[in-house]
Amino acid sequence: MSLAQRRILLGVSGGIAAYKSCELVRRLRDLDAEVRVVMTEGATHFVSPTTFQALSGQAVRVSLWDAQAEAAMGHIELARWAERILVAPASADLLARLAHGMADDLLTTLCLASAAPLYLAPAMNQQMWAHPAVQANIATLRQHGAQLLGPAVGDQACGDVGSGRMLEPHELRDALVASFGDRSLAGLKVLVSAGPTYEDIDPVRFIGNRSSGRMGFAVAEAAAQAGAEVTLVAGPVSLATPAGVAQRVDVRSAAQMHAAVLAAAQADIYIGAAAVGDYRPLEVSAQKLKKHDGGELTLRLGENPDILASLSAQTAHPFLVGFAAETHDVASYAQGKLRHKGLDMIAANQVGGGLGFEAADNALTLYWADGAVELPRTSKAELARRLIAHVAERYRATRG
Repeated sequence: MSLAQRRILLGVSGGIAAYKSCELVRRLRDLDAEVRVVMTEGATHFVSPTTFQALSGQAVRVSLWDAQAEAAMGHIELARWAERILVAPASADLLARLAHGMADDLLTTLCLASAAPLYLAPAMNQQMWAHPAVQANIATLRQHGAQLLGPAVGDQACGDVGSGRMLEPHELRDALVASFGDRSLAGLKVLVSAGPTYEDIDPVRFIGNRSSGRMGFAVAEAAAQAGAEVTLVAGPVSLATPAGVAQRVDVRSAAQMHAAVLAAAQADIYIGAAAVGDYRPLEVSAQKLKKHDGGELTLRLGENPDILASLSAQTAHPFLVGFAAETHDVASYAQGKLRHKGLDMIAANQVGGGLGFEAADNALTLYWADGAVELPRTSKAELARRLIAHVAERYRATRG
């Protein structure tokens, strides 16, 4: 992983998360990137420009009215110098000004005056992030080509818990590294489902499975890194939205996931990485079920709708990639599912032995109509990147 001689312009707007950007500069410099920092006036109240100057080894710009720098049109020189512009943190105010094309300070002027790809790492209170005005500005910025990195979900400096945390420095660094790499899905829409589904028995209990969602979330992030516009349909997991994902839809049950996937099915590629429950209770108790002196409890179960089969039955459907997590006879089950459901590709993995659910590593075997390839055991992030490379290759070969 390297950013050697890559030119990164880091914008820092006013917010407590500005302290994380100091660590970000260090991590970028560790990969030999050239980093220049531009701060808003508000940002200087949280971190000193001197700190960023020491970390980057470059003078830090704050004002558009720096007579010495602007004698040679310094802001235009900076705008042309940058290969990537990353604003981290990107405050609600900064996002609003960019969305409406304002150039009332050095940072917004640079963002408008540069042809470099713009990456924004939002950081704000969870209620502020959820405000319709902020979400409208985010939608506008995406339409203008800006890439959103985050935000993450978690504890916030104000004491709230929710969506609005800036991604961690290593996550932002990795997103920049990926932006210079594979762009094999550029211009394509990719729909990914991930995580488990839960089927309620009563208000307290449910039937579920042990999927953590990590593999599916890694696939969504890898697809975004490859240039795709990614929609992620996520079951009940405690994972932050991967960097670069355009839209996330949270669901709980298999029926909800089925509906969400079909609603977003106008995609070029669908990757069904979710561990969707096969069955659901036919009756859900409105009250908690009680034990009765050792008596048995019988649940009547019905089959859940099959997402892949529903998509495959459509006249025009996405390139379909399924997953098969099996404890035995992995190859035969996976190949049977490939044929039976009319899939373009299937990713099969052995569950158990430290692989599959609730594990950091995984291994896959990919099958398609006339071929197969093994992806050896590695981290789920790396495995996802290799999977996406093969998906892109097969998509281009069969769909042009």
